[in-house]
Amino acid sequence: MLTLERLYEGWAPETRRDPPLSLDEMRAMFEHWGDVTSEPGGLDFIEADVDGIPGLWARTAEDARVVLLCFHGGGFVVGSRFSHRKLFGHVAKAAQGHALIIDYALAPERPHPGPLDDAVKAYRWLLDRGTAAADIVLIGDSAGGSLAVAAALRLRDLGLPAPRGVVSMSPYFDLEARGASFERNAASDILVSRDIAQGMAGTFLGEGGDPRDPTANPLYADLAGLPPVLIQASRDETLFDGAVEFRDKAEAAGVSVGFQTFDDQQHVFQFAAGHSDTADTAIRDMAAWIGQQAGRA
Repeated sequence: MLTLERLYEGWAPETRRDPPLSLDEMRAMFEHWGDVTSEPGGLDFIEADVDGIPGLWARTAEDARVVLLCFHGGGFVVGSRFSHRKLFGHVAKAAQGHALIIDYALAPERPHPGPLDDAVKAYRWLLDRGTAAADIVLIGDSAGGSLAVAAALRLRDLGLPAPRGVVSMSPYFDLEARGASFERNAASDILVSRDIAQGMAGTFLGEGGDPRDPTANPLYADLAGLPPVLIQASRDETLFDGAVEFRDKAEAAGVSVGFQTFDDQQHVFQFAAGHSDTADTAIRDMAAWIGQQAGRA
């Protein structure tokens, strides 16, 4: 069985190769992210046109208790609805809901604010189709976890009704890669190095982009008025300190924050769903938290 650690061990030298992989080669490699995830079962996967954005539904057979609007990780450069369909399918199944995974704009073709614009467009699309805001949860991993928060902030600023909550797995908040966890966890985090984090941030922001732009980096945003947020992160990943910093700033702004930490786990360890007790426990906890937010949004 392919484990997440073995997958990352195979990827790590490729991400540091000289000459570097082409963009197409890098994207093709990351399409195999879901190879470590078991099939969730009991779901129908249906492609959708989300107001011009390619999407993929993971639908349960029952009436949905929640609709997850899902943003895949990949540093805003790689990843897709297909690389993440099984991961988000597991969450949808546990939460007894449907998941809509979108292929939001990627850099360098469409840097910031392209992903954010698509996230808001997809949310509006759900509202226009009759989904109540209180039945929607924004969820993402890594860059997608940061995008989920940024989207909730943009919805607030636009005066749109707030979603039930936001779930962020191994969030990529620290676009500057300044956290001490980049040194502390350099040996334990197989995939994400400071160079990789800074390189993807530069691509995402585009020429002249500002890593402290509050619409791109929630660590510099006014967080007041955010809906409840759940963060899951490993203490052994390089991005950990950015998650802690966000938690502290969100709580200081009056936001309800659930913060779950896990030891001896890799970046987005939830990918091992179906093969890892830790990943399965995290997803069950995630589903329970989503259920607890019903009626609070």
